[in-house]
Amino acid sequence: MTTVGLLYPGHSAEDDYPRIEMLLDTDIRLPVVHTDIGEDAHRVDALLDMGSPERLAAGVEELRLSGAESVVWACTSGSFVRGRDGAHEQIRTLALAAGLPASSTSFAFAHAVRAVGAGRVAVAATYPPDVAGYFCAFLKATGTEVVAERAEGIVTAAEVGTWGRDEVLALARAGDHPDAEAVLLPDTALHTAAHLAELEEAVGKPVLTANQVTVWEGLRLAERRAWGDGLGTLFARPR
Repeated sequence: MTTVGLLYPGHSAEDDYPRIEMLLDTDIRLPVVHTDIGEDAHRVDALLDMGSPERLAAGVEELRLSGAESVVWACTSGSFVRGRDGAHEQIRTLALAAGLPASSTSFAFAHAVRAVGAGRVAVAATYPPDVAGYFCAFLKATGTEVVAERAEGIVTAAEVGTWGRDEVLALARAGDHPDAEAVLLPDTALHTAAHLAELEEAVGKPVLTANQVTVWEGLRLAERRAWGDGLGTLFARPR
């Protein structure tokens, strides 16, 4: 049994995780602990508060009791908004509080981009433009070239969570770029787990989405390799 603990802010698209768990090997568990979101706003001050050490630490004990072998802060904007160094300090503090290997969705993207062999990416974000810019700056700081950036301008995670298949596919297509080797959809409030195969078919290249890379990162920290049909290139079985 491998257990990856997920700290997830509020309630939007956390049902992606049971779906991913179902598509992975049967001895992988993905318990979700909800953190207090504070103000639901893709705005820098609100995002800094959402990812504060106090809010993250509040869920740590429950994850330890679940038997978690690693923990991931399942929030992209609540980590990259701090910049690379600040996001690193955030997960260092989380690891110390949990006594477990820790990461965040932002670093999950940085690692997953390399895992699929992509050096140049397109970002298709639900965020307002300034917040999307923070994500692109984070990626560049971690060694990834961003060749295209799209921002839909949505302020709340609650609204993002209402998006369905058609909106998600349209976002990926609109955000793609011919020079990109992968397309990134960075919001953990966006339901994507049911659409990963269609997304990659639509753009003809790897698509990395927030909840997908979050699980992959937690498994990487737990030193567990896993494959799952329908979960995209990142979880494709080696040939």
